[in-house]
Amino acid sequence: MQKNLTLLTDLYQLTMMNGYFLTSNHNTVAVFDLFFRAKEEINYGIMAGLEQAIEYIKNLSFTKDDIKYLKMLNLFSDNFLQYLQEFRFSGDIWAVAEGEVVFPNEPILIVKAPIIQAQLLETALLNIINHQTLIASKASRMVEAAKNKSIVEFGLRRAYGPDSGIYGTRAGMIGGCSATSNVFSGKLFDIAVKGTHGHSWVSSFDTELEAFRAYAKIYPDNCLLLVDTYDTLKSGVPNAIKVFRELKEKKHKPIGIRLDSGDLAYLSKKARAMLDEAGFADTIIFASNDIDDNLIEQLELQNAKIDVYGVGTKLITASNISSIGGVYKLSAIEREGKAGKKELASVMKFSDSENKATNPGFKNLYRIYDKSNGMAKADLITLNGEIIQKPLTLIHPIERWKTTTLDDFIIRPMLNQVFKKGTLCYKTPTLAQIISFSKSELNKFWGEYKRLTRPHLYKVNLSDELYKLKHEIQVRQKGL
Repeated sequence: MQKNLTLLTDLYQLTMMNGYFLTSNHNTVAVFDLFFRAKEEINYGIMAGLEQAIEYIKNLSFTKDDIKYLKMLNLFSDNFLQYLQEFRFSGDIWAVAEGEVVFPNEPILIVKAPIIQAQLLETALLNIINHQTLIASKASRMVEAAKNKSIVEFGLRRAYGPDSGIYGTRAGMIGGCSATSNVFSGKLFDIAVKGTHGHSWVSSFDTELEAFRAYAKIYPDNCLLLVDTYDTLKSGVPNAIKVFRELKEKKHKPIGIRLDSGDLAYLSKKARAMLDEAGFADTIIFASNDIDDNLIEQLELQNAKIDVYGVGTKLITASNISSIGGVYKLSAIEREGKAGKKELASVMKFSDSENKATNPGFKNLYRIYDKSNGMAKADLITLNGEIIQKPLTLIHPIERWKTTTLDDFIIRPMLNQVFKKGTLCYKTPTLAQIISFSKSELNKFWGEYKRLTRPHLYKVNLSDELYKLKHEIQVRQKGL
């Protein structure tokens, strides 16, 4: 990713910025929330992309060429363009950590800054965080479906361009993948790379057996053979076994075989039986071929003898989930208060659809754990500065008659301050630390919340104060 992505934005962000500047509102402090809306295809998300979002903000500045280009559009005042020459981000940002398990409508990133600055961030932040969070979330579903068997990310050739392939790999690792085929990402992020050979290797030799022997000679201690070029059970597996015996005689240990077509459940069972009978029970069966989370779930239900899944297209493109649906909405803005003093006034977006109405105000986010077992119980969105006391009554965000009172619990703030007055104040963890954190946190959620089909709904509650504020704004708005 380029260091300076300042023009990675929609035109209307710049026209609004110009408008704020010309109406002298550009220094008005505003609060924006970044969150994603509920989708049937995804019951939870894995936050990813914060490190790249930080890099984007650190390098925000308009170059001379940028200003020259914007001037050519004949849309912006000269004074505004002069202002952009000295533009730097000077606001505050809070965000949940990468690898965090997150749910719809939770503020996973909050920007508090002069509105002219906060407005510019919208498009790029959504681009970066939407993409990586989507891929990480899809990867997590696959790992859950595979019952924690290894998932290797194979998606580079089907990614939507180099950046999608590179950062999709990173997100896939955060979501639980164990390795990637992407060598560039392997070097860039210091992650494990895996791969075997393709059908072209086998086809380039006169016979399959000759191809297998040649590969085994070159990689005697890393020999995993693709067995479906001609006939998996009549040719591929028997020839692999011949080569494995030759390796064994020379004191080498073969890795296993890869299946890339056909009925993977049936072929894996037959191949497993053949390998076991030949004395190679310790070899693995690696499976690929347009695999997604739903197919993995079915293969596991059929007791397929697959040890590792290679997932390409359906992970790097997120398959049936075109977008995680992340949005960036104004939740508070500075206005004249009592005695002429400026203060933050809460605002919200209204909609005829309940899931599109936003939560107003400058907020905080907490996760509540059952003290007896450490498992996640619920999340709580509050107004900033609210004090949480015991006992705590959790109230459904819409159906307010549904309540749960907790006496013995652990509560953890989820939002970390990342920028303070434009200065980075957050230590970015390594990718290995993010992966470890994500796995640890995901293990604190019961399986009912993570299952692919009809998952149990995890509770994301609004504090009573936040609910009252939302209701008051709705009543006030209807009275206009």
